Amino acid sequence: MATITPGAVYPVTNYADTTTAYSGTFIPTLWSGKLLAKFYQNTMLSEICNTDYEGELKNQGDTIRIRTAPSISIQDYTAGMNLVTETPEPIYQDMQINKGKYFSVQTNDVLAQQSDMNLMNMFTEDAAKQLKIAIENEVFYNSFITEGAAAANSGATAGAISAGYNLGTDVAASTKANILSTILQMSAVLDEQNVPEDGRFLVITPNQRNALMSSNIAQAYFTGDQSSVIRTGKIGMLDRFTVYVSNLLPRGAADEAWNDGLGSLTPGASASAVDRTMMVAGTKHAISFAATISKTETLRNQDDFGDKVRGLAVYGRKVVKDDALVTAVVEA
Repeated sequence: MATITPGAVYPVTNYADTTTAYSGTFIPTLWSGKLLAKFYQNTMLSEICNTDYEGELKNQGDTIRIRTAPSISIQDYTAGMNLVTETPEPIYQDMQINKGKYFSVQTNDVLAQQSDMNLMNMFTEDAAKQLKIAIENEVFYNSFITEGAAAANSGATAGAISAGYNLGTDVAASTKANILSTILQMSAVLDEQNVPEDGRFLVITPNQRNALMSSNIAQAYFTGDQSSVIRTGKIGMLDRFTVYVSNLLPRGAADEAWNDGLGSLTPGASASAVDRTMMVAGTKHAISFAATISKTETLRNQDDFGDKVRGLAVYGRKVVKDDALVTAVVEA
């Protein structure tokens, strides 16, 4: 213990000089309980595809057999003749449930404790929306390009009866100035295939909508829909089509330069493909689609302190009536 001598003078220590300056280091952070809005691309598969078979879907690897009513022959009749009786053969197509997409996210116990939001709910809600977008992107590309519309429902000589409608090609796309005429031709092509008027849809890009609505004639044709569902991109009626706007439509490239539906050019492909976008119309009878979240599970993270949640979506799609689908290629 130090001894203090009476009357002695001792130096005063300047503690300000010997301690660390903390000014500006410990500034408290205020965490907001509100989230900044996040915008997602419109999804509309359930609006333009038939989903009649989703109830039969259970697992990836399933095959759904879709039956089609056979065509019955009509014969001429004369009195006393022997009737010819036919035995209709069953017609079916198989839709493979051979696609799958998943998500897997985790939360850290410490971060979750510090947060005033339910992080796991926030993550899984975002994952579910991103799953829908990823699946729709793949379905659109393969349905409209890989399988596509009937031969008579696309190209420069479309029309099952007349072959008189030019719906554009990747080499010679329809111009934006002619976009309304192209849409009306798409309607006529469906008419020549005897496709019912009820339930017809048209999917266009924002760029095509802009070109379309720049025309006074188009605005006269266009009728609004007060009950439009914003999340599906539905914007109204044009001719006999319910019109949807989507950023997910694939680029129209006959040489499949846009090989993944996301706008990634194949190396060496012509840059002119960049200026082509598709426009698609038809009815729900054209494409069958089935999807389900086959597994969702929560578990503890073995490598950290926290929880994991992961989900698996399995799905399949098939163009089952290509004569009820029509595609056009338009300059971007």
